Amino acid sequence: MNERTVLGTLLPGFEGSVLPDWVERMLREGLAGVCLFGENIVSPEQLRTLTRAIRAANPAAVIAIDEEGGDVTRLYYDRGAPFPGNAVLGRLDDVEATWAVGASVGAELAAVGIDLDLAPDVDVNSNPLNPVIGIRSFGADPELVARHSVAWVQGLQSQGVAACVKHFPGHGDTAQDSHLALPTITASTELLRTRELLPFAASIDAGAAAVMSSHIVVSSVDDGVPATFSAPILQGILRDELGFRGVVVSDALDMAGASGDIGIPDAAVRALAAGCDLLCIGTRNSEEQMRTVARAIGEAVSAGRLEALRVTDAADRVAALRRATDARATTAATGAVLDHERAPGGLAPEALTAAFRLPPDLRETLAAHDDWVVVRHEAIPNVAVGDVPWGPFDALAAADPRLAPVDAAAWSTGEIELDARAGVLFIGRDNARRPEARDMLARLRAEHPAVVAIDMGWPAEDDSAQIATFGGSAVVGEALAGLLVAAMGGSDRRTDS
Repeated sequence: MNERTVLGTLLPGFEGSVLPDWVERMLREGLAGVCLFGENIVSPEQLRTLTRAIRAANPAAVIAIDEEGGDVTRLYYDRGAPFPGNAVLGRLDDVEATWAVGASVGAELAAVGIDLDLAPDVDVNSNPLNPVIGIRSFGADPELVARHSVAWVQGLQSQGVAACVKHFPGHGDTAQDSHLALPTITASTELLRTRELLPFAASIDAGAAAVMSSHIVVSSVDDGVPATFSAPILQGILRDELGFRGVVVSDALDMAGASGDIGIPDAAVRALAAGCDLLCIGTRNSEEQMRTVARAIGEAVSAGRLEALRVTDAADRVAALRRATDARATTAATGAVLDHERAPGGLAPEALTAAFRLPPDLRETLAAHDDWVVVRHEAIPNVAVGDVPWGPFDALAAADPRLAPVDAAAWSTGEIELDARAGVLFIGRDNARRPEARDMLARLRAEHPAVVAIDMGWPAEDDSAQIATFGGSAVVGEALAGLLVAAMGGSDRRTDS
C-alpha cells in the first residue's frame, strides 16, 4: 500500500502554537492535514502564520477546527465566543439569524486560513440529561433542528469554509459521553429515520461537504458496533439511503467510545473499512503514534483485512474536498464582506434574551431585595467544551462590584460565608444533571430570603432553573448580565453599601 495514500486519510492534532517539525515533515509526505484546538491558538496573527506554514508544507492540506460558536469554541478559547450557540438560535427560531451566525463563523475561519469546520452539531437533543450534546443542539424538535442545520451549513459554506455536520447518525438520545464511554441508542429504525436522521438528510440535501461519524451503538441497525466502525450505518444508511457523496470524517479516535478497548491503530483500520475517509486521531498526537497508525493500515491491507481500493477512495475523497473548498473560497471572495464591527450574525446581546426562559415576576423578585450575592457553580465541563470562560460573571462585577461571584464549592465547604439577609443568584450549567448543584440550591433556599436559580446549560422543567439561557457563551453571558442588572434597578444599584 502506497504510504502517501495512507497518510492522505489521517488528520492529527499536535501540541503548541507553532507547527512541529514532525508535522511539517509528514505534511510534505502527504499527510491529509491537521485539526487545530484551542491550545494551538494564541491570536489571529499567530493562527494565520500557523496555517500558512501548514500550506507551505502541503498546499493540499485540510486545516480543520471545532468551531461550533457558542460554548464549543476554539477561536475564542481564551475568552468565550461572541456567537450564540445552537440552542439559543433554535429558541429564537429565526433561520436568517442562524444563517448569519454561520456566515460570521465562516468569515472568521476563512480569514485565518481554516477550510473545514467540524460543525454544526445537528443532533436532536431528545434526552434532556444528555451529558455531551445539550446546548450544542438546536433543540429537541427534528423539524426545527433540520431547518436551522441547513441555515447554519449554508451560511458557513457561503464564506468558502466546508461544513461537517455531526454526530452521525445522531448522538442526542444518549445519557453517556462517547469521550468517556460507548453509548447505546435503542431507538427503532423507524424512530431513527423520523428523528435523528432528519437533520442529516436536510443538511446533505443542502450541500454539506462532510459528515462526522459518532462513537455510539445503534442497536436496531448494528448491535454492539460503534457507528464509526459500522458499514451498515456509514455505507447502508449514509451513502445508500441518504445519498451522501462527500467526505465521512471520524470523530476523534482517541475517544473511549472508539479506541478504549482496541487502541487507536486498530480503530483507524476499522473506521476506514466501515467507510470513514478522514480520520481524526486526537488532540496531542506524536510522530511515533502517527507512523504506528499508518503502518497498521498498510499491514491491514497486506493481510486482507482492509481493501486497498477503500483506502484509495478515502484519500481521493479528501483530496476532492480540498479542491472543492478552494473553488468555494474563490467564489466567496467575490461576494459581500461581512461587517465585523456589528454584532456577529447581526445579533446584539439584548436580542438574545428572547431565547431565555424567564419567570413572569422576575423584575419584581429582583427589585424586592437591595442586596444580592452571585454564587457561581463551576462544574467540570465535558471534553468538547473544555476550559473556556463562560457566563455573566465579569459583566456583573463590572456593573456592580457587589455582584462579583462567590465560588459555590468554597461556600459549600464553609470557606466562605454569605450574608443570610441577602438574596442569592445561583448560576450554573446543566444543574438538573448535577446532584451537588441541586443539594446546594436546597441549602441556599433554606438559609436565604430569596434564591433565583439560573441554568446556562440545558435545563430541566423543574425548580433547578427559574431562569434558563440555553447557553453560556460570552455573548449570552453579556445578555444575561444586562437583563439581571436592569431588573435589579440598573445603575441605581451602584451605591456604596
